[in-house]
Amino acid sequence: MGHYKIVFLIILFITTGFCASAQTTSKADSLIVYPEKKEHSARKATIYSAVLPGLGQIYNKKYWKVPLIYIGFGAFGYFIDWNNDQYVKFKEAYSDIIDNDPNTNSFKELDIEGRFDFDDPNQLAQLEDRIKRAKDVSRRNRDLVIISTAAFYAINIIDASVDAHFFNFDISDDLSFNWGPTPVFYANQPLMGIKCRVRF
Repeated sequence: MGHYKIVFLIILFITTGFCASAQTTSKADSLIVYPEKKEHSARKATIYSAVLPGLGQIYNKKYWKVPLIYIGFGAFGYFIDWNNDQYVKFKEAYSDIIDNDPNTNSFKELDIEGRFDFDDPNQLAQLEDRIKRAKDVSRRNRDLVIISTAAFYAINIIDASVDAHFFNFDISDDLSFNWGPTPVFYANQPLMGIKCRVRF
């Protein structure tokens, strides 16, 4: 009767061992597949903003920047148009005042501070000088606003590119920095030191 018990225990032991081995093998062979993380491309954000200002910001999910970009472009467009109108007006007036043609007198309609006697050559020379300066200032201001618009366009592209580079940057609360005393061994001699640990 004792032999049956021993044989039964051996069979039970072998069976349990094989089952455990099979379970371990199946776990080792199994592969956990995580969903592939979509890469956020800085190149795409840069190209999008270059093609259409604000599109890179939308790609970066910074939607609040889009209205600011278009308000900026609208303001620059307004000042370019206004300064260009002033330039055209003063350019025409300057052309009329220096051509000595009595039929071309648009300079008389200008809203310029002070009264001028158009029959007085000295006052007419002063008016000519003021119109020339106003024409040059208007052209310079227009050109400066155009340059500023180009710079604003470049800033829009740079902003989209920088935001895209920092899109996946971890700013969660898991970032921590800890420090504390720890034993340090130097030349088999125990010393006191400081241990710093940064967790990402």
